[in-house]
Amino acid sequence: MVMLSHLHRFNQRHPWSHNDHYGPWVDDQVAASGARHVLDVGCGTGNLAVLLRRRAATVTGLEPDPATARAAAKRFADDPAVTIVETDFAGRDRQRRWDAITLVAVLHHLPLVPTLRELRGCLAPGGRLVIVGCYREAGLPDLLATLPAALANPVIGLAKHPARATAPPLHLTAPTTDPRETLGDIRAAAALELPGARIRRRLFWRYTLVYDAPAGRNRT
Repeated sequence: MVMLSHLHRFNQRHPWSHNDHYGPWVDDQVAASGARHVLDVGCGTGNLAVLLRRRAATVTGLEPDPATARAAAKRFADDPAVTIVETDFAGRDRQRRWDAITLVAVLHHLPLVPTLRELRGCLAPGGRLVIVGCYREAGLPDLLATLPAALANPVIGLAKHPARATAPPLHLTAPTTDPRETLGDIRAAAALELPGARIRRRLFWRYTLVYDAPAGRNRT
């Protein structure tokens, strides 16, 4: 326990974003789908939106935390192709359908099955859903996945943020909550609501999910 306490304090002094680590991967998945109009749910300060905007025609970011949403909106004030809306997923434009939807460390804040169903309904024909999520650890496979992450985390933190931090950066201050569902729960829910979704366990206490909606008419 003493070692874990020291490790926690070290990680706090050298913070880095596990979510941003997967940003380039998310961007590549979206670009590979040919998406032109992208919805980023829980966009934070806009780090992922910056990547998405390089290849998408428009990016709409939803962010419920007021301070974070203001920071993101200020960041894209000169780019009319990026719209930041201070709201959660429930406050989205329900008339729109997007070519791609992204969620990074967001889904565990929401009811799992209903949200997956609604996300599916928000996709345009042939659209792609890309999720980087958190899961509740349960069982030996999760423990084995935690060990390399716990060892690598301080090394990467020191490399990315060698100077000691006195406070976490803004993009690491968004409200957090512990995941309720195990990876098995998530796989079962996806099989029900997103048939054909590809789910993989990832390093740093994350999983990824990619789902492609059935193709239909051409995008406009």
